[in-house]
Amino acid sequence: MGKLIYDDRLKNKVYIFEDREEAGERLAEFIKDFIDKNSIILAVPSGGVPVGKKLSKKLKIPFDLILVKKITYPWNTEAGFGAVSIEGDYILNDDAVRYTGLTDQIIESQKEKAVQILKHRNSIFRKNKPFPQITGKTVIIVDDGLASGYTMLTAVRMVKRKKPERIIVAVPTCSKSAVEKILPEVDAIFCLNYRDLYPYAVADAYKNWYDLTDEDVLYYLKEGKDDQVS
Repeated sequence: MGKLIYDDRLKNKVYIFEDREEAGERLAEFIKDFIDKNSIILAVPSGGVPVGKKLSKKLKIPFDLILVKKITYPWNTEAGFGAVSIEGDYILNDDAVRYTGLTDQIIESQKEKAVQILKHRNSIFRKNKPFPQITGKTVIIVDDGLASGYTMLTAVRMVKRKKPERIIVAVPTCSKSAVEKILPEVDAIFCLNYRDLYPYAVADAYKNWYDLTDEDVLYYLKEGKDDQVS
């Protein structure tokens, strides 16, 4: 079981970050004393990219992407019933599957659609480069927040197969339910704004919140390009 480390002054507060970049600045300061130089930051697109780039720049740690995505319903592309990685690791929300009556055929179809989107992102964001060598390293997986936790847990399991020394999750904001899912499988979760109240939304931590486009992600990837793993 890993350890949850959060800022008690920010617990259950809302609208505490100006935007993802400022959240990344504060998160870098929060974790700097716990990170060694044998580390790599893996950011979850899209929202985790500006946060991860700030951490990479401030902590002088290599940066790359980990391509995972929620699996969405056929009738609602915003809501998900699980998550999948570009390498096929996946986790389903069994309660959601039962409640909505999803068939195996629908699940497989929606999972494959998500994988195709991830392959497209790998092409445009990473130019189809091989995944970085992370065996024996401290891997810091970054996103802009944890709501259900399924996407991050899928990322954790993809990383775990590659035998890192340590797995750390670093996020500006997180929910209690997500922490309970992820903590047994990582060494630590660093979360500035831990919230154990319901309902929870990642967006409520930010004054300036918007969905990032592919163009936005490419802008952040181009900024500080030298920080990226070659």
